[in-house]
Amino acid sequence: MIEASEEGRLVQVVYTPGVSMRSDVVIIGAGAAGLSLAERLCTTVGRSALTVRLVQAPAGPLRPAPRTWCFWERGAGRYDEAVTSAWNRMRVRSPGGQVVDASTGSMLYKMIRSTDFEAAIERRLAGQQTMAWTEGTVEAVEGIAGGAQVLVRTAGGERERLSARWVFDSRPLGSLPPARTTLLQHFRGWFVRTPRPVFDTGSIELMDFRTPQPERGLAFSYVLPTSPRTALVEYTQFSASVLPTDCYDRALQNYLQAMLDVRCFHIEAREEGVIPMTDAQFARQSGESIFRIGAAGGATRPSTGYTFAAIQRQSAAIAAALHAGRRPLPPTPHSKRSRAMDAVLLHALASGRLDGAAFFTRLFSRVPTERLLRFLDGATTPYEDLSIGLNSHILPLLLSAVTLPSRSLRPFPTP
Repeated sequence: MIEASEEGRLVQVVYTPGVSMRSDVVIIGAGAAGLSLAERLCTTVGRSALTVRLVQAPAGPLRPAPRTWCFWERGAGRYDEAVTSAWNRMRVRSPGGQVVDASTGSMLYKMIRSTDFEAAIERRLAGQQTMAWTEGTVEAVEGIAGGAQVLVRTAGGERERLSARWVFDSRPLGSLPPARTTLLQHFRGWFVRTPRPVFDTGSIELMDFRTPQPERGLAFSYVLPTSPRTALVEYTQFSASVLPTDCYDRALQNYLQAMLDVRCFHIEAREEGVIPMTDAQFARQSGESIFRIGAAGGATRPSTGYTFAAIQRQSAAIAAALHAGRRPLPPTPHSKRSRAMDAVLLHALASGRLDGAAFFTRLFSRVPTERLLRFLDGATTPYEDLSIGLNSHILPLLLSAVTLPSRSLRPFPTP
């Protein structure tokens, strides 16, 4: 039994499996975007309560593997109970070993593991009478009079029809929209434990470029220490295609031993992934009452791959619109100015004009770190953007800006 909203008052309805049930909102996907939106809808006070149903994929290939999200924010945040660790210093190392060691000022760089985030959201939603869960595979999403309908095949083989005034879909796209430039951020990480203290818990290695660089793009390792004896160590590459699995493992092994002088360690867990970095335009709407959220709605920052902070901005705006009785079209996650700058950077990297390792090392050595983090979040002014641009490699960026409009839009299959 759940509470349902009817003309501004609450009524009780009984849900029977296999029978169509109407909610105010159906959310497809229980990743960062789906869980964040569900939590805000159910815990934010509005003009009336909203009934929400979240559809979670069954265990198996459709459910994402455990993963890590990182972001930065000032001081205490909404999800601090799920934060594994937070830091206020970061290092960037050039290919030649030059070290940029900087404070993040009032910003904290935070790390959340998906399993901890899921547990925190489930605790917050426990007992919420307006919230219900369905586990199953979504077979179709279609518009109907006054809303949309989601057809779900449950783990038990039953078919359920979930109708709602609004549907928010966070499932990965089958293929990426056409773009002028698309690179892949592909990575593999090890959660390692060492027999003796070796990690500096006061700072992270954000980008360590002391690793062979691809001809076009860039490669780096990073270290997020969670204790003196434990850390997430990850190898990342921005390039046009992914590598065989053993290449990532060799790169991690070499980095731990040759760069960190860590020769004895135990791998407690692994993570890997591929994030498209593209200047494509993502549709935020696929039907009159059907919207895309999260990475499927363009929340991933094209130049960095960071997504979590944009998801929070998007979720907050959607929840505010719904609670105020407005049409909940998700806002554009990143400004036109940010997307234009990202498009130029991606083209410069993909064309080979720009040395990515030198570019990021120079930015972090010349621009105050807090301002640079705000820039990466799209929170800087045009004047600040100009000052940051003047501290970068101007010529290859200008050449890329001039040649970019002549490039045609091309499809890119989702990896």
